[in-house]
Amino acid sequence: MSRKIFITGSAGFIGFHLCKKLFERNEQIVGLDNMNTYYDVKLKESRLEELNLYSSSKDLEWEFIKGDLEDKDLLNYLFNKYKPDIVFNLAAQAGVRYSLQNPSAYINSNIVGFNNLLECCHRYQVENFIFASSSSVYGGNIKIPFSEKDPVDHPVSLYAATKKANELIAHTYSHLYNIPCTGLRFFTVYGPWGRPDMAPMMFTKSILENKPIDIYNQGHMSRDFTYIDDIIEVMIRLIDKPAKPDKTFIRDNPNPDTSWAPYKILNIGNSNSINLMDFITTLETELNKKAIKNFLPMQPGDVKITSANTNSIAEWIGFRPNTSLDKGIQEFVRWYKDYYLD
Repeated sequence: MSRKIFITGSAGFIGFHLCKKLFERNEQIVGLDNMNTYYDVKLKESRLEELNLYSSSKDLEWEFIKGDLEDKDLLNYLFNKYKPDIVFNLAAQAGVRYSLQNPSAYINSNIVGFNNLLECCHRYQVENFIFASSSSVYGGNIKIPFSEKDPVDHPVSLYAATKKANELIAHTYSHLYNIPCTGLRFFTVYGPWGRPDMAPMMFTKSILENKPIDIYNQGHMSRDFTYIDDIIEVMIRLIDKPAKPDKTFIRDNPNPDTSWAPYKILNIGNSNSINLMDFITTLETELNKKAIKNFLPMQPGDVKITSANTNSIAEWIGFRPNTSLDKGIQEFVRWYKDYYLD
């Protein structure tokens, strides 16, 4: 029997792919997105059009609502009407650098909106709450690879701070109301239909238009690039694997990633940190074109390296992301040319 699944950020990069995969499973989906102008709304509209066409062709149960998480009355109305069994929270004000320009957007969406959503999960007794956190929470950590058991008390951007706050708020609701909560620390997600503010899209556009690409910290940076299909596979598996209380939890020596409550934090990365210059070379090879490189100093809020320890996710669901960068970039470039150049 299909379940009712509520997905915030459903016109976003990850939300779009999750909806498409859930359609294949014949799930009932309610999507919410505010369609904001942080990046090109036309791309969000194109994703939404794809979802509408696919769902109508298969006669699937799909409802989309344009609205904000900050709108408490709207959320209450939607939860009362649809009574979702499972909630994925993928809506957030994204971006590390933009948080320096517009900090209030992060507080409103990522804190106020997040809390509104959890209040509804509590009120309507949601069975499984899965939410997007970020590898950015590791902030100033220098121990590599990053483990969920590491402390994350020194964020270096407001975006990261709001994501750490999400994890704390979710734990509180899990403890108080027994809501199974799973937080996913995504590591540099890329692939078809990706966000225009992220390196794969920005670099590809500039290379094809013969414009220079900005390379921060003189190129001395590394990222754990994670292909979108791997991210979605993890999320699909988590539907039937809600967080459970950790019976081995030791209160006088607590692990940050589990709890006596039904709460869990998981890294979702590729376990393979790629040097930024190697990433650019891979992209140049696939595009068959060299980039014009503009080397710049480190930007405030950025970190030099991200690298995921994915042992926990492998133990929990029997899968860890493994798509190679070569394959992922190949699929991404194929989509980019089809969407933007044809």
